[in-house]
This record gives sequence, C-alpha cells and structure tokens, in this order.
Amino acid sequence: MTYKETLLFVGKCLTITHEEHNRKIVELEIKSGNVNWDTIVKLSTTHYVFTALYCNLKRANFLRYLPEELVNYMKRITDLNRERNLQIIEQAKEVNELLLANNITPIFLKGTGNLLEGLYEDIAERMVGDIDFIVSELEFKNAIKIASDFGFDKVHNTTFTFPSFIHYPRLKKQGKIAGVEIHKELLKEKYSKEFNYLFVKKDTLLKNNITFLSFENQLSLSIIAYQINDDGQYINTIALRNSYDVFLLSKKVNSFKAIEQFNTLFHPLNNYIALSNKILGQVSSLKYKLTKKSSKALILNNKLLESASFRKKNQKKWSRYLFIKARLKIIFKSIYDKQTRAWLLNRLINGRQN
Repeated sequence: MTYKETLLFVGKCLTITHEEHNRKIVELEIKSGNVNWDTIVKLSTTHYVFTALYCNLKRANFLRYLPEELVNYMKRITDLNRERNLQIIEQAKEVNELLLANNITPIFLKGTGNLLEGLYEDIAERMVGDIDFIVSELEFKNAIKIASDFGFDKVHNTTFTFPSFIHYPRLKKQGKIAGVEIHKELLKEKYSKEFNYLFVKKDTLLKNNITFLSFENQLSLSIIAYQINDDGQYINTIALRNSYDVFLLSKKVNSFKAIEQFNTLFHPLNNYIALSNKILGQVSSLKYKLTKKSSKALILNNKLLESASFRKKNQKKWSRYLFIKARLKIIFKSIYDKQTRAWLLNRLINGRQN
C-alpha cells in the first residue's frame, strides 16, 4: 500500500461506526487481502489513532478478518490506554475540585475535555498526553500557585522559562500519570482576539460539576490545536487524531456554522474540514465551503499524498521558514517585552538549559 492508500484506508476506518458507505468499502478492502497491516499500524500509531482504529474495527465486527496476533496486540494497547485514561479522568476531577475550592473554575480542553464530556463511545479511543485547562487571565497566576502548593512542579526546571503566550510550562506531580498545562490563551497571539477565554466562557457546558467547551468550540479548538498552534496550515496536511475528534463533534453540531463566525480563522479552519472530509472518506456531516483557498488546499494535499519526495521537500521548506519566523519574532518581541528580553539575554549568555 502506498502512503496515500494507507492514510485513506485508516481515515475511512475511523468513520465505520457511523458511516455505512465507508463500512462497506473498508470490509471489501480487508477481504481483498490487499491491506498491509504493518503500514496501517505504523501510520495509525504516528497519528495517535491506533486505539481508535481498533475500537471502530471491533464495533464493525471486522476483527475476525485480521491476523490473530495483530488483534491481540491491538487489544492489549487499547486496554492499557483505557486504564491510563481512567487515571487521567480521576486526576482531572481532583484538579477540578482543588481549583473550585479556591474559587477558580477551570474549563477543560482538548482530549481531557472530550473524555470528561463523554465524546467517545469507549474512552480508550482517545490517546491523551496532558490535562489542559484554561482560566481567566486574572486567575492565571493564582491557579499556578495553587497547583504548585499542591505538589505540581515544572517538568523542565529551568532558571529562565520562555514566556509562552498560551500556557504556563508543563507541570507534573510525583505519582500522577499526566502532566498539567494551565492556559490563559487558546491559540497564537495573531489569532487570539477571535478565539480566547472570554469568547469560549460565554457558552460553556457543565457536567458533573466539570466545565468544558461548547460542542461548537470543541470542534473549532480540535482544528486550531493542529492547524494553527502546530502550524498545520502551512504544511497542508491533517492530524488524524484531531480530525477524528472533529468528525465525532460534527455529529453533534454543524461544522460550518461552528467556524463561519470567524474572520481571520475562517479559511484555515474551513480548509482543514475540507481536507478531513476527503481523507475520512467523504463524510456528509463534515460541512465546509468550497472556496478558492479550500480548492487549492485539496489539490496541493493530493500532490503531497502522491509524492514522497514532494512531501519531504514541502516539509523541509516550511520547517525552515517557521524556524526563522519564530526566531525573528522573539528578537522583535524582546524590544518591547521585558520577559522575552530577559529570557533571550539569558539564553545568549548561558546557552540552552535542559
């Protein structure tokens, strides 16, 4: 199987619980014997959807077509991830109770927020890294102090921490399975006026005394996390883990209505839904507007999927551009921002700290 064939196959597999036409296509493909399961495992692992792939194949009763050794391996990894997520949920509840007791209401984000909200039929589907939540800018420093007093320490204990615009450096408590990231913003400074704490706070949802984003904002943030914060809009690809979240959320809300309210963010988000719709197998709930930009993104993405050399060249070009852009931004910001200037001077004098 080529890279393109593998990606499109995994994409369709992620929808077979809900999309009958993709269910039929996937079953025929598996029965044909043309599926290279080694490449499927590699790609789905890289995109953090290995357990979601297993859960969907199991619900469709397709595991009977797979090699027994592979099924046993998939089951083992999924069981381990389910146990990890149970611990993450309990840890998030503990953090929530701690902050509520100190008159701070955290809004849980991304994977952890989705787990707490109940987005997945099986919590093992989602591979989660950290527990992310956002608080108001006025509560930000106090939330950090409360977490620190409770035993959370910076993972990288450097003297000078880079002054991140979005969140405080990752915190971890001994004996706890997940790190914690305390946010005061949701995305990069350029776009922060359109999607921020005040924007998402007005229509948050409450379940079991835990606060998380509205379904519309969950959908938008699932795209933003990769397309904006991880610079996916430049590379013109998708992350299947994010696209799977967007797909599930599109079953709850109209995906186009969720993004049409934005100005600067609209085209990057619209392009991402277009690409996701293509790679997940033409899903009717993934609604977007076919614009000149989304058409261009689809054409370019197809070229990227078909040529490994072009993918490598494109990745190298944008990596170089983004590296230079980030460094120039730090230098420029250091002119007017005291914290950035102090960090830069320390870096120049003492070098990189581990």
